[in-house]
This record gives sequence, structure tokens and C-alpha cells, in this order.
Amino acid sequence: MTARVGVLALQGDTREHLAALTEAGAQAVTVRRRAELDSVDALVIPGGESTAMSKLLREFELLEPLRARLADGMPAYGSCAGMILLATEIADAGVPGREALPLGAIDMTVRRNAFGRQVDSFEGDIAFDGLEGSVHAVFIRAPWVERVGPGVEVLARAAGHPVAVRQGRTLATAFHPEMTGDRRVHRLFVDSL
Repeated sequence: MTARVGVLALQGDTREHLAALTEAGAQAVTVRRRAELDSVDALVIPGGESTAMSKLLREFELLEPLRARLADGMPAYGSCAGMILLATEIADAGVPGREALPLGAIDMTVRRNAFGRQVDSFEGDIAFDGLEGSVHAVFIRAPWVERVGPGVEVLARAAGHPVAVRQGRTLATAFHPEMTGDRRVHRLFVDSL
């Protein structure tokens, strides 16, 4: 049976993830409402802006239902802002009342915009455990992981910091594989379902 994978479609690069998931063999659908979240086997949280996404999760009344689904073991994949939100702790989360809100799915501390501002965005090839050959990674105002818990596997590093991690069936990358045409990271996630 084909996994039904939702892409959180509140803000960010939803369309690119839908295409990547479909090419990786999933039935990809958008998620904007509680009923849509309840109907999926797994969820992708795309890149975008983590504080804006947190605000929209609250406004669409998805924050607590999403936290509950993740706590119950729903697999998830987050890229860039999605990585930030999947963390248990966010360093420099933003202005109180408008901060990025951790969903607690991966035992890690993530620092927002760790590689710098928009003008510091970059691309490069990185080694990625479990994938043959290098992965071309696009870092846009990207985070990095400052701390991982004992159950978290580091899959890739850049500038000495973890930029791809996995805990159980939850995966996160600081970069945007959906923007490159290389579907191996999405396939790795879909194959774990």
C-alpha cells in the first residue's frame, strides 16, 4: 500500500515537496486542516520561516494536534524551518510571543539562521550516511544542530555541525533537497514508512 504523506501547506515550499514525494513513490497531499492531518500516515514540514509557521499552526488550530500525532509516533520529515520546528529545543527562537515553537519530535537543539543571513546562503556537496555519493545541499538562512540526544543519528555535517539527523522514523535536514531534483532524501524517508 502506498503511504499517504502530507505536506504542511501553511507557508513555505510546499509544491516542491509534493513533487519530490510523488517521485519518491508516496501519495502526496497538502495539509492545512485538522481533518487533513488526521488522514495522513506521515508529514513533511517544509522550509519557510519558522516563526511564521508557528503562528499559522496556532491560528489554524494545528499546533497541539500535530504535537500529539508526533508524540504518538507519526513519522515526519522537516527541511530547514521544518528541522527547527521538529526540535525539542530551539536556540534563539525569536521574540517572545512570536517565537518559533518546538514540536518535540527529535531530541535536539537547533539554532535558527546559524549559517547567517539570506546573503550568506550557499550550496555544496556533502556526504550523507546511507546514501551513495554526495548530496547537493542548498542552504538558505539555514539552521544547524547544536545538540543531539542519545537516540539521534547524525547523517550529515557541514562546517562541523550536524545538518541531517534521524530519530526513529523522523528525519530532518537543514538544507532543501526538494530544490535540487535529487529525490534520494525523500526516498529515504518514504522507504522508512
